[in-house]
Amino acid sequence: TPLSPSVDESRRGLDPGSDRRFLAALILIGGTYVILLLAMVAADLFYTTPGHLWRALGSPEIRYAIRLSLLSCTLTTLLSLWVAVPIGYLMARFEFPGRAFLDALLDIPIVLPPLVIGLSLLILFQTAPLRALETVFPVTYAVPSVILAQFMVACAFAVRTLRTTFAQINPRQEQVAMTLGCNRAQAFWRVVLPAARPGILTAATLAWARALGEFGPILVFSGATRMKTEVLPTTVFLELSVGRLEAAVAVSLLMMGSAVVALLLVRAWGGAGLGGGTSLQHK
Repeated sequence: TPLSPSVDESRRGLDPGSDRRFLAALILIGGTYVILLLAMVAADLFYTTPGHLWRALGSPEIRYAIRLSLLSCTLTTLLSLWVAVPIGYLMARFEFPGRAFLDALLDIPIVLPPLVIGLSLLILFQTAPLRALETVFPVTYAVPSVILAQFMVACAFAVRTLRTTFAQINPRQEQVAMTLGCNRAQAFWRVVLPAARPGILTAATLAWARALGEFGPILVFSGATRMKTEVLPTTVFLELSVGRLEAAVAVSLLMMGSAVVALLLVRAWGGAGLGGGTSLQHK
């Protein structure tokens, strides 16, 4: 005889051991990955010493790589925001022919192997118009190629972040601003953009962190020339190729520290952005 709802509810939770076994299985499966991550970080920390780190920072090549990385990542972030803000806004607010195709196209840099991005850029700049451009303004195997390679991947992450940000902002506020005399551009600058500020900060941080770790497209499109197109990921590759494992680990720790700071900022700003979007929707 089927149990009545009241009897069924009264029997729920009578076997706390099954709950404990379920939670233990979840912790065991998830904890394996967490332990592996912690072990990797600990291995790097215990392998190197502060002396290795200072010697790495004293190398002119590594100092150049740090400067170029900071410069290129910052320029890449600015370019990514310049492109991602309008694309994210249009994708979040408007329906138009080809929107689904554009949505898929914007994901290509995320799903493609990074080496393919670099190879595609290299082939693009072998076409006649861009070869003519390079006679005046060299791009391939020069510093501009580093920025372009980083931009092609980092911008896709910024677009995704800002599309979600704009989608969370209630369009009613924009519509109210337009009924009060603003045109769409004024409503965007005065209402939408200030509300999207946490999401913009999150997108900027993600783009910067992604650009910092980019290796495949830079290796193919820019090369790994010392004191020319060398950034921190290619420094790790070059140091490994000549057998200087300590220097490679020291540079890896620098990148790891930068990534941790970037992720903490994303958590802080991303949480604020989500809260802001929710409050806007409830108004």
